[in-house]
Amino acid sequence: MPRFIKAALKNEDIIIYDDGSQSRVFCHVKDAVRAVLLIADTDSTIGDYFNVGGIGEVTIKELAERIISKTNSQSKLKFIPYSEAYPSGFEDMQRRVPDISKIKTAISWEPTHTLDSIIEGVSASLKN
Repeated sequence: MPRFIKAALKNEDIIIYDDGSQSRVFCHVKDAVRAVLLIADTDSTIGDYFNVGGIGEVTIKELAERIISKTNSQSKLKFIPYSEAYPSGFEDMQRRVPDISKIKTAISWEPTHTLDSIIEGVSASLKN
């Protein structure tokens, strides 16, 4: 995501590998750290495992478009096939979406940062 935001702030092309239909869920590092600390501080979670992640599945293309909009950028999307960016045999997961229902139930954790707030925070930090 920072690579997309850096390009958008400079009005440069945002490079997307493949067609951008791959989907992801983004989690703010502060939310992830808070989850780990809560897990570490809860006796009932000892020896168990939990998915930690954000909320709101988005395609990479949608992410880039949202960043362009949020940063008022003039950037254009540029699609590059995986075959031009990675060695033969490279495979990307089409979908990375964590199920955080278990951690919600176990320690009442859920992320507090939205994708928009993450984009705004990263944008602000890159401008400084």
